Amino acid sequence: MIEVLRAGPATTVQDLGRPGYAHLGVPRSGALDPAALALANRLVGNPPSAAGLEIALTGCTLRPTRAVTVALTGADAEVRVDRRPGDVGRPLAVPAGAVLRIGPPRAGLRSWLAVGGGIAVEPVLGSRATDTLSGLGPPPVRDGDRLPLGPSPGHPPPVDWTVVPAVPARLRLTLRPGPRHDWFTADALDRLLRTAYTVSPVGDRVGARLLGAPLPRAVAGELPSEGVVLGAVQVPADGQPLVFLADHPTTGGYPVIGVVDDVTGLAQARPGTTVTFHGPQR
Repeated sequence: MIEVLRAGPATTVQDLGRPGYAHLGVPRSGALDPAALALANRLVGNPPSAAGLEIALTGCTLRPTRAVTVALTGADAEVRVDRRPGDVGRPLAVPAGAVLRIGPPRAGLRSWLAVGGGIAVEPVLGSRATDTLSGLGPPPVRDGDRLPLGPSPGHPPPVDWTVVPAVPARLRLTLRPGPRHDWFTADALDRLLRTAYTVSPVGDRVGARLLGAPLPRAVAGELPSEGVVLGAVQVPADGQPLVFLADHPTTGGYPVIGVVDDVTGLAQARPGTTVTFHGPQR
C-alpha cells in the first residue's frame, strides 16, 4: 500500500486512459500529459501504461508500507523523502514507512508520480484512470486513502537524469477549423487567430476556459447535441472559448469553432497564462 497523508485538492489516479468507448458516451480520460506519465513509469521500471498519480496545485504527502522506487515528472517541485531531498525527473528510493513529500509546483500546474509496481486500483473498462466528469474509475484521492500497489518491477533502468521542460509564459496552440466554424462571423475567426486569450481560474480536467475577445455568431439558435473530441474549442453563449481536455463530454450542444492539435501544454497552464492560436503550418 501507499498511504495518503495529504492528498491536496486535485490529486487523481491516472494511466493512459480508456480509448475506444466514445460511442458509449465514455471519454478517453487518462493523464493530461501522457508522455510525462509514461516517462515517470519508465524511470521506475514500470510499463508506460501503469497507473500513477496526477498531482495538481499544492502537492501531496505519501507514505509507502514497503520500499519502493518513485519518479516525479511534469512541473518542477520540491521533493523530499523524510529530510532527504530528491529531484524531479530522477528515480528516487523510498524506504518502507518513510514520508514522501511533494511540494507545490514552482512553475506550471501538474506533476505525475510513478511508483514501482504502479497504483493497482481495480480497472474499469480496461483503465484505472479517474474520470472526473462521468465518475468512472477510482474517486479522486483523499486524505487517509490507502492505495494498493502492484508487484515490484525489479530494478529501475540506469537513468541518471532527465530534462524537466520549462513551462512557457505564453502558450501557442495550433488550431484547425471545427465542424461548426461556419456558425461564426468572419470577424470571430479573425479574432480567434489574431488576439490573445488568458486561461480562466474556472477550469479543470474537463476543459480550459479562456477569457478574451468574445466570438460572435453568424447563425442564431442552438444545435442538437453532437460529438466532440479532445481539443475541441466549443463556444458557449457568452462567446468565450472553452478547450476540451481529457475528461471532456463525448457530445455537446454548443458549436465547435475549431480543434486544437495538441492540448498537453494546457496541462501546465496556470490561470492568467496567455494563449494564442494559429493555423496549421503549410
